[in-house]
Amino acid sequence: MKYSELAEISDVELATRLKELREGYMRMRFQHATGQLDSPIKLRAARKDIARALTAASQRKKSAAKKEAK
Repeated sequence: MKYSELAEISDVELATRLKELREGYMRMRFQHATGQLDSPIKLRAARKDIARALTAASQRKKSAAKKEAK
């Protein structure tokens, strides 16, 4: 998932997407622990997707705070 895709969706959708990403990451961790995960590279990709979503959310909060301060 690219950051530009995350920047275009609404706040509610972003929160939903973040929740889905975290749940998917947890499932992958359990699969990895039990030896069922095909590729451990998927874990790294999932962590990066979560980080991108968190970055988009924090930037939105900062820009909203700046608008309120003015």
